[in-house]
Amino acid sequence: MDVDVVVIGAGQAGLSAGYFLAHRGFRPHTDFVVLDGNDGPGGAWRHRWPSLTLGGAHGIHPLPGLDLDSAPTDSTRPSSEVVSEYFARYEDTFDLPIIRPAAVHTVNEAGDGRLLVDTDKGTWRTRGLINATGTWTRPFWPRYPGMADFAGRQLHTADFRSAQDFAGQHVVVVGGGHSAVQHLLEIAEVTSTTWVTRRPPAWRSGPFDQQAGRDAVQRIADRVAVGARPESVVSVTGLALTPAVEAARASGVLQRQPVFDRLTADGVAWDDGREVKADVILWATGFRHALDHLAPLHLRNDRGGITMDGTQVAGDPRIHLLGYGPSASTIGATRAARVAVRDLRQRLGHRQPA
Repeated sequence: MDVDVVVIGAGQAGLSAGYFLAHRGFRPHTDFVVLDGNDGPGGAWRHRWPSLTLGGAHGIHPLPGLDLDSAPTDSTRPSSEVVSEYFARYEDTFDLPIIRPAAVHTVNEAGDGRLLVDTDKGTWRTRGLINATGTWTRPFWPRYPGMADFAGRQLHTADFRSAQDFAGQHVVVVGGGHSAVQHLLEIAEVTSTTWVTRRPPAWRSGPFDQQAGRDAVQRIADRVAVGARPESVVSVTGLALTPAVEAARASGVLQRQPVFDRLTADGVAWDDGREVKADVILWATGFRHALDHLAPLHLRNDRGGITMDGTQVAGDPRIHLLGYGPSASTIGATRAARVAVRDLRQRLGHRQPA
């Protein structure tokens, strides 16, 4: 099947790209398709833990052309439900050509200047590729001595469902990002916790205004422009000091300890002799970009990064990465989708119908 553009992923970035493609004259199914690995709408949001409500979720922004006002306003509903319903409504409203579930295996050179996108639903030959696969399918598990010896339960943020699962158990939460803080606030209501991070938490006391946002985006853009790996979002934006967070800090729930040196059979230990008994280790250690299917194209440099020119892979104007580097936020992904479609339309010589 030959198309002008294949979009991989139907989360915030992928749906935004589909919207801009359709509104710039690309015909659904004929000129472009959107391949999604999920079995329903919602992107990564459909996998968020049920106790993460709409009111407690961080970073929900509207998609282009359909305001979030169309979504239910009950802040106590799970964000996974609300956002999935909103995304489904969006797909229907703009009649986007979503093909799901479609597992993308590899992207290879076709030999004629096109790319071959091989999936379990068939193979597409395309002149342009917008990759919007995000990170949710690539949870990062660090390696520490003794992990195989720990007799308790270990899980990642990707596996977290409810704080009630840990009632009566001591939980060590590892990680310095938003997810770790959200987990601690919930789990501390039902049981005891210990929080450990590699570096002191980056608390942000002031407002994250437009200028701060622009500075953060530029900082990450500068890194990927020279081929460095993107920084974590928290290292750039900091952790917001909301009233709930302030209360948790005052109560001691967010009293951070430096990360342990090893796991033991019944907990964690430091080389200075300190130990903490634990029933559960919750690894809130983030995710990596889901780009394995692009490996045949050899986009990574010897530092493990991908050199970028805006949303475009430097040196290959066929390929745009959304959700990588400065477009990793939901609002950044929407802006990046507009740029990627604009650049691809110019490159492909695609004319918008009158």
